[in-house]
Amino acid sequence: MDESLDREIVETVRRFVDREVIPVASELEHKDEYPHGLVAKMKELGLFGATIPQAYGGLGLSFLSYAHLMSELSRGWMSLAGVINSHLIMAYLISNYGTEEQKHRFLPAMATGEKRGGLALTEPHAGSDVQSIRTTAVRDGDYYLISGTKMFITNARYGTMLAVAAKTNPHAQPAYLGISMLAVEKNERGPTVSRQLKKLGYKGLDTCEVLFEELPVPAANLIGSREGEGFKQVMSALEVGRINVAARAVGVGQAAFDSAIRYAQQRTAFGKPIAQHQAVQLLLADMGTRLQAAKLLVDNAARKKDAGERCDVEAGMAKLFASEACAKMTLDAMRVLGGYGYMAEFPVERFYRDAPLMMIGEGTNEIQALVIARGLLARNPL
Repeated sequence: MDESLDREIVETVRRFVDREVIPVASELEHKDEYPHGLVAKMKELGLFGATIPQAYGGLGLSFLSYAHLMSELSRGWMSLAGVINSHLIMAYLISNYGTEEQKHRFLPAMATGEKRGGLALTEPHAGSDVQSIRTTAVRDGDYYLISGTKMFITNARYGTMLAVAAKTNPHAQPAYLGISMLAVEKNERGPTVSRQLKKLGYKGLDTCEVLFEELPVPAANLIGSREGEGFKQVMSALEVGRINVAARAVGVGQAAFDSAIRYAQQRTAFGKPIAQHQAVQLLLADMGTRLQAAKLLVDNAARKKDAGERCDVEAGMAKLFASEACAKMTLDAMRVLGGYGYMAEFPVERFYRDAPLMMIGEGTNEIQALVIARGLLARNPL
């Protein structure tokens, strides 16, 4: 796809956010209500196929354009970006590691949103430490029997399929060599979505616990058809997820900055707009600088991914910096708005509650710092 068409799609999403998302986001978020209408509109816009290759019915966007698209959605309501992110992580796994048969079977329906996917990776006792998962997939003839519990799973209730990380060889050493990824389509036999999890922010989105009780899944759904490839597959996919989370942080940070600089020029105190007071100017300058730096880091990571290069360090840097910047920007926006920033009728308090998710999701920032350090040491040997 050419760059002009990419920009046109991003601009279309910007208009959609301004006209249809921002006016209803706070009401839906406070109700913790799944945005069925907005999701249907995103399907019409083709966003469920954003990064799926055109050969399989998707838009075939570059990761750079995808990052900009996610920033725009998050500027309106960050939860919408979550609906798309988990779905496209699964699509990435199939597109890059699946067999041709799997690509033709799954991707066209995923591109239209007819099939909506998610990533079932985290477990109650295993988050960033992926190789410690306990879910198993035991081969039984033409099927795998999956057993285990997954936690904090996006799109579990309203999606139709999940990319499930499971151990096909629980005794492998090192442990990550025993992990495989399977495409699991929901049916009457499971998996069981046991409960909806209540959250500080990131509301309106189905985040659930999911149970697998010897659920039979066709062996043909083993992504890539070879056991033991799952860790490598999901680590590559999480680079996309971390670029997404960093882009979300940019979007929420942009929304917080927009609210703060607009209010600062409208609100007067001591005879002049508060934007003319040095204390407020310092806050705005810091917010604007962090926002610009976060954008550049996200763009850098996305460009490396587009070039087919490994970008674990760059994606980690973008995710780490952008999420920490977003957390500070949302708090500083609340400072600029004062009492109004704390009130539910203004969106700043929502931005503040959404921001911590980006510091935790797709690997905690503490883990990101370790990934960055190890990557830098590997690139700079003595």
